[in-house]
Amino acid sequence: MKGSSRGNRIFSEENSIRGQKFDKLQNSPEHNESTFTISSPPDYGPDYLMGAEEAAPVSPLKKSPWSAHMNISDDKNNSNDSSETTNERFSPNVLMGSLVREEGHIYSLASSGDLLYTGSDSKNIRIWKRHHEYSGFKSNSGLVKAIIIAREKIFTGHQDGKIRVWKVSSKNASNHRRIGTLPTLKNYIKCSMKPSNYVEVKRNSKVLWIKHFDSISCLSLSEDQTLLYSASWDKTFKVWRVSDFKCLESITAHDDAVNALVVGFDGLVFTGSADGTVKIWRKELQGKGTKHFFSQTLLKQECAVTALAVNSNATIIYCGSSDGLVNFWEREKNLQHGGVLRGHKLAVLCLATAGCLVFSGSADMGICVWRRVDGDHICLSVLTGHTGPVKCLAVERDNENSRSGEQRWTVYSGSLDKSVKMWRVSEQAQPMVPNQKHQHYTSDGYCVPMLSSAPSFASRGGKMGSRRF
Repeated sequence: MKGSSRGNRIFSEENSIRGQKFDKLQNSPEHNESTFTISSPPDYGPDYLMGAEEAAPVSPLKKSPWSAHMNISDDKNNSNDSSETTNERFSPNVLMGSLVREEGHIYSLASSGDLLYTGSDSKNIRIWKRHHEYSGFKSNSGLVKAIIIAREKIFTGHQDGKIRVWKVSSKNASNHRRIGTLPTLKNYIKCSMKPSNYVEVKRNSKVLWIKHFDSISCLSLSEDQTLLYSASWDKTFKVWRVSDFKCLESITAHDDAVNALVVGFDGLVFTGSADGTVKIWRKELQGKGTKHFFSQTLLKQECAVTALAVNSNATIIYCGSSDGLVNFWEREKNLQHGGVLRGHKLAVLCLATAGCLVFSGSADMGICVWRRVDGDHICLSVLTGHTGPVKCLAVERDNENSRSGEQRWTVYSGSLDKSVKMWRVSEQAQPMVPNQKHQHYTSDGYCVPMLSSAPSFASRGGKMGSRRF
């Protein structure tokens, strides 16, 4: 997209100092190439900002903090070029756009069709539709650590240990209203009547078992979306019935904070903790309800487990750790360890899967894109452009823009640099290095062209010493 003096006022870079208000926007530099290397933010100088100040006012309804980084229409035209070779006709993996709003670090993302939900430490949940702000809602307290969508309901997990429930209006899809907080007041009062419902969390300190007393780290839904799982730094995970928001179970799962939880296959639930373990819990029917029982410890290591994901066809469980590694286990081999993906220099903070692809976001500010081929994992790309740790990922299928014989995905990444980036990723994209003998990236070797100059999270004012993520 080419910047003009007035008409295309959009946000430019992550170091923008004017991101909070839509009436002060900047021209965006032109980006027409993949951003696979780290570069320093450009210095635009005072004259650049002065140009934005003098821009004619534009209706806020017509503005968007999304900035495009490549000409999508040109990309579509190029896809029809019959002279392209077989290897060239598939799309490269590129940065398509950025969203910068200086209202807090991005901690959570969720996508549903053409809607993108973003959560930050501003306590706001904003909704974007086709790269324009569509709607939003705000919680009373607690930064937004997790967002998950269950049909017409949206569940948000917060740092204050509460889960808030929002519902989309049947009359106006852009309106969202809060319909509950978990645990509900009714259940809280009823539960508080029995002394046996209190559990000791610290010396001389007791709380109700239905209440998280520390930050929510993640949320997950059962396959049929009837059960909601919440994991917390209080070392527990809880099971909630979606229909009436009742807390059914609370399981003390680990010896330290539960950083990740994912509902897997065959009635299994996987949890990962700062204590360095990945545990499996089996859901079993008991009368009219369900009960979860410990099954086995899948991994035990010194460094913290920070992220979990199950691939789209439920055959592999992936685990990211604070040492930058991604371990995986294969269902068809009775959860035997399958290997290690070595692509990051700092902690893996988030994982996502789509088709045959795996995405790992890290504190080293990069996103590795892995393709699983014949049991092996090849590193297709390292997506770079964030200037802070990549905290969350969301993926949507891109059928509209996919070329013939190609499957594309739209990947959204949220970062502690206060930005969300949108990437176009193709399953058929060529690897970073030609797949020649001894030159491809497998689960047994490092993805060499990594971020050689990525600063540590600690140097940017964070707390990477903590095992909680």
